[in-house]
Amino acid sequence: MELNNYLRDFSRASLSFFKSLGLSANAAAVVNALTLLALALVITYIIYYIVRRLLRLIVIQTIRKADIPFFKFLLENKAPHYLSLIAPLMVLYLTIPIVFHDYQQINKLLLGLCDIYLVLVVVWVMMAVIKAGADLLKEKPGFKGKPMDSYLQVIRILLYLFGTVVLFSNLTGKSPVAFFTAMGAISAVLLLMFKDTIMGFVASIQVTTNDIVRIGDWITMPKYGADGDILEINLTTVKVQNFDKTITTIPTYSLISDSFQNWRGMRQSGGRRIKRALNIKQSSIRFLKEEELTKFEQIQLVSSYIQHRQRDIERHNTRTNADKSLLINGRNLTNAGLFRKYIDNYISSHSGTNKKMNIMVRQLAPTPHGLPIEVYVFANTIIWAEYEHIMADIFDHIIAAAPYFGLQIYEAEGSGDVKQLEMLNQIDRA
Repeated sequence: MELNNYLRDFSRASLSFFKSLGLSANAAAVVNALTLLALALVITYIIYYIVRRLLRLIVIQTIRKADIPFFKFLLENKAPHYLSLIAPLMVLYLTIPIVFHDYQQINKLLLGLCDIYLVLVVVWVMMAVIKAGADLLKEKPGFKGKPMDSYLQVIRILLYLFGTVVLFSNLTGKSPVAFFTAMGAISAVLLLMFKDTIMGFVASIQVTTNDIVRIGDWITMPKYGADGDILEINLTTVKVQNFDKTITTIPTYSLISDSFQNWRGMRQSGGRRIKRALNIKQSSIRFLKEEELTKFEQIQLVSSYIQHRQRDIERHNTRTNADKSLLINGRNLTNAGLFRKYIDNYISSHSGTNKKMNIMVRQLAPTPHGLPIEVYVFANTIIWAEYEHIMADIFDHIIAAAPYFGLQIYEAEGSGDVKQLEMLNQIDRA
């Protein structure tokens, strides 16, 4: 109260001073108002600057001495800046009625603008505190990868709605009930306007509750051309950074309404699947003669297998009295079967395969392009470049090994078949 009286006395004294300069009453009042306004703005800025510096200093010193993470996030979210805006507002509330005492319309307008700005500042301060809390939670293991931004957006909407209600009440002089009555009358329009927001909020809850996706997950969604890591999940969109460094945005609701592939399980397992087949020309598959087996025993990865299997085969053929003048009679080793066993032993001993996960070499159904021999194994890394290197290394070896078993890999008509036949002839002559 004393401060108000002092300011009013100062205003009267300055008005008298301008009148003493020979100005008319109206001119003196205008000049006095403009002078006081300029002085008030300067004082407002000085107070804002001092308060802002003090708050930042207090927060920074608290961070240094107490090492409280929450204060660090308060600083990052500009909480001291928003708090410092309240002090100059108080100055304006004090000075505006005095500066524009003779101009009630302007006085009322400026005070109304200050009311609006004060509500916005309070909302900003509350949001900064909430964001700081959310950032602190993101550091916790239990909240990593959760779509916290979606919930922050909902809180932001609720806070702005609260601020709108307060402003409505202040500016119109009516109770908040009148505001909600008016809102109810246009609820259909509001539901249409906020359809994506409402659906996104529902989707965010389901995504979090069911742990469908997390920040950092690699997802593939061909419908939207997305194939990369999730950067952000908010109320309306999911931001995905593709492997070509482009950004794809997906509607949040599509995560529960459409199908997509999440590669999180692969990353957590520590192994990435290799599933690829080679097509063997069926005309090159044949039974192996006994005299050929001596040559194949020189291949170390199948040497013990040949000896073991051959003993089993001989016992069976003797027991069944098989006529071995024809190879088709009784049981026999084939070059394709021996090749499959070689591949199985090779990938089982390869340094790049995960021995704790499935290792399998299987024969698929014959096709017009040959007999597919599929390798099903997991690399011991999830890093893309290393995975590709391991897979290429395995198949380089398998392709190069096929001719040693008298097998031809199917290709479209070309000169490659002739070269492979020449190599087979050289092997047979060796």
